[in-house]
Amino acid sequence: MTRPLVGRAALALLWTATLLAGCASQPIRHKDPRDPWERMNRAFWGFDLAFVRQVALPVGHAYMRATPHFAQVGIGNFFDNAEYPIVIVNDFLQAKVRTGLSDTGRFVMNSTVGIAGFLDPAVTVGLAKNDNDFGRTLGTWGVGPGPYLVLPFVGMSDVRDLIGRVPDGYLSPQDYINDFWIYLGVYAVYVLDLDARTLIPQYDLLESQHPFDEYSFVRNAYLQHREFLIRGESGQSEEQQEEDLEKSLEDSDDSGASGGSGAPGASGAAGASGAAGARSPPEQ
Repeated sequence: MTRPLVGRAALALLWTATLLAGCASQPIRHKDPRDPWERMNRAFWGFDLAFVRQVALPVGHAYMRATPHFAQVGIGNFFDNAEYPIVIVNDFLQAKVRTGLSDTGRFVMNSTVGIAGFLDPAVTVGLAKNDNDFGRTLGTWGVGPGPYLVLPFVGMSDVRDLIGRVPDGYLSPQDYINDFWIYLGVYAVYVLDLDARTLIPQYDLLESQHPFDEYSFVRNAYLQHREFLIRGESGQSEEQQEEDLEKSLEDSDDSGASGGSGAPGASGAAGASGAAGARSPPEQ
């Protein structure tokens, strides 16, 4: 087991213990039964928000200005392809055999003809890009989401999705890089790509909605999207799912507000990985 995998398992255990302790020590009245740890979640939300505004957004915009568009696309394709074994395995675990075979063909084609995934020739032959993870597999198997939670540098999640990050980590090729400096360099580029492609668009989308309580708005959007990915139309592509989510966000503000005390802004730097698309980075 490599150091990143050990760290991933230890992080999950640490947060599970912390959450159980916090649940026992913070009795408060809850307006939303899905969010029994709201006091703790809002505190972590504020921490993540400060990091996003002061560090993640400026760095992400600097990366986008300094990197040619074609290079950004190639880097994004590379990391999507590198993590595609997560998608393939979870396709089959959810008995989506046809989708699993299609995703296997996409991975093989892009890894070879697409030069390790920097190019995406699979899309030209009709092999759609999908997204999947073990959190969704657990949901398909009937496991409930558990309480909603927000964690520093991890962002939006729930107990089921947090647990799902551990087995997914064993399918992420970059987690098997044994050289620390190479791993650090790959992970640094991964974070820049995640920042530019996921965090910044989500933050811009949130800012455009002007919700009354942004914490509740983001919480409801996340839980709604995850439920749709598990219970919704399985035949939809990732792009179709994203379009449906953006439409649904416009109607989530009024129904999601549970008070005006939430900190404004987007979720944590890595919290975007738990939202639409669920692109999970190696654990810090």
